Amino acid sequence: MFDAVRNSKRIVQVFLALIILPFAFFGVDSYLGGVNSGDDVAKIGDVKITQQQFQQALRDQSERLRTQLGEQFDAKLLDAPEARTAIIDDLVNQRLLMIEANKKGLFVGNDAIRQTIGSIDAFKIDGKFSSERYEAALRAQGMTPASFEAQLRQDLTLQQLAGAIGQSGVLAHTVSDRMLALQTEKREVMELRLGLDSYLDKVKLADGAARKFYDENSKQFELPEQARAEYVVLSMETIGAQLAVTEAEIKSWYDGHKAQFQQAEERRASHILIASEKLGKDKAKVRAEEVLKEVRKNPADFADLAKKNSDDPGSASKGGDLGFFGHGMMVKPFEDATLALKEGEISGVVESDFGFHIIKLTGIHAAKEKPLSEVRGQIEEELKKAAASRKFAEAAEAFSNTVYEQPDSLKPVAEKFNLSVKQSDWLARQANPANGPLGNAKLLAALFSDDSIKNKRNTEAVEIAANTLVAGRLIDYKPAALQPFDGVKSTIETMLKRQEAQALAKKDGEARLEALKKGEDKLSWSAAKSVSRIDSRLIPPAAVPAVFRMDAAKLPAYAGVELPGSGYALFKLSKVNAGEKIDDAKQRAMLDQLGKMGAQEDVRLYLAALRGRYKVEINKAALETKEK
Repeated sequence: MFDAVRNSKRIVQVFLALIILPFAFFGVDSYLGGVNSGDDVAKIGDVKITQQQFQQALRDQSERLRTQLGEQFDAKLLDAPEARTAIIDDLVNQRLLMIEANKKGLFVGNDAIRQTIGSIDAFKIDGKFSSERYEAALRAQGMTPASFEAQLRQDLTLQQLAGAIGQSGVLAHTVSDRMLALQTEKREVMELRLGLDSYLDKVKLADGAARKFYDENSKQFELPEQARAEYVVLSMETIGAQLAVTEAEIKSWYDGHKAQFQQAEERRASHILIASEKLGKDKAKVRAEEVLKEVRKNPADFADLAKKNSDDPGSASKGGDLGFFGHGMMVKPFEDATLALKEGEISGVVESDFGFHIIKLTGIHAAKEKPLSEVRGQIEEELKKAAASRKFAEAAEAFSNTVYEQPDSLKPVAEKFNLSVKQSDWLARQANPANGPLGNAKLLAALFSDDSIKNKRNTEAVEIAANTLVAGRLIDYKPAALQPFDGVKSTIETMLKRQEAQALAKKDGEARLEALKKGEDKLSWSAAKSVSRIDSRLIPPAAVPAVFRMDAAKLPAYAGVELPGSGYALFKLSKVNAGEKIDDAKQRAMLDQLGKMGAQEDVRLYLAALRGRYKVEINKAALETKEK
């Protein structure tokens, strides 16, 4: 896709960031109609969100959170009313947006779908799109090309809507100038730190305070139960490592799939884009024809003319260069024009959905066939993966049966599948990714079960990841134990003293702050420090909001901040100066952030307006229905 389109992704990301759930494909019919059901979770006009769709969204979100949080994931998170409400709100937003997109006639054509798929690295081998890799990647996700492409078409359609909304907002110069000024404003502050050490000597703990805390918080002083285990891992990788592929198999596969190794012709082109949306179609065409005349007069200056005139910012800075691309990677009018050119030739004005192009063909890589020597390793890897996948599917059931049928030892299953029995260090019941295969919550639950602790039997085979099974067995166990009071007494006393000292520091600091506000300033302040909102490293992070909330209209101004665990700090604002001009890169980054905030607010308001335009009903009772 053209760089101009790629550069619009920021707007799209801001737009989609307001929707927690990725767009789940339910089919166009589910957006524009729906089946009748008494337990529909929501309605948007005539469009229904069924209980089945809601439960599928819950499952999808559960899997996403499980992937993101790993062993910290708790399935009960999604039982909370707030979580379920957030999910149905997201589904409603998706339906509203799709209804609006269809109403506006937004649609993504097949060329754009092919172009997008062809640009995804996961579908490439050696930088080239591979249909086999594409289909294999989709199969791994339980998808077909048809379902993936339908989902992609839907997402790209909504991105069109996102671009239209995000580009409609304009940040006023007065607002951006004021925000930049606030970010760079310099404040001179002096500090007085009231540290805990000054108050520790004043703390007198009550008799028995440490013992009382120990008795009331005994759980804090428990040493958790621990266990050591032995385990075996059956994975597609371990099976693959035991396999060998012969030269004859590699040669046979290569001969039967030669079409896959045909490296299609690639062409390199530079272009000058005159965007229709910038000038309007008629004016853009006239402008393109004027630029073409300049190019015809001075063809050697094509790169300079592209830098000066092109509306494609990504390629304009490179003299219009788009690099090499294969068939199907550009929109059809652009591709057709490029294919008609000879190397070094310049096209006439070519119209596409993006505007009007002037194209110069700068290179051709002829089609060729990759020799076996070049792709041998790739074929061997693919054959091993395919064989390992088949053998793993065959072995998984036998592995599970063996650890169950011979529960007193892991040696039989290890010998049967040529695996090694490994031993762990001491483990806690809580999942910890650092423990590798034994960091899985389900496997740990099996290891720490009553039956496992009492009888030292094999656990069931647990799938800890895709195509990976693990079975374990306890070899040693330590139950939870309470540390004796004498061993933790001094630690408790130190903690209680610091808590009391913190309270004294806060009380003293607040009293001093009140005196300062009354004009009684007799404190020994530190030397002045110059800080700004973009560089506040000289003051504690907890104090930053308070320092920049101080009223600069009447100086000096004062503020106080509690610093948990280290005391209290007082601040005196003595002077405010305008900030120095920041460099262009930082200024662009700050304005970009402000633009994102503005676009986010625009989208929020847009969604609120859609909810007001369409009748949205949410069935709270159906929302609470648990999946059967």
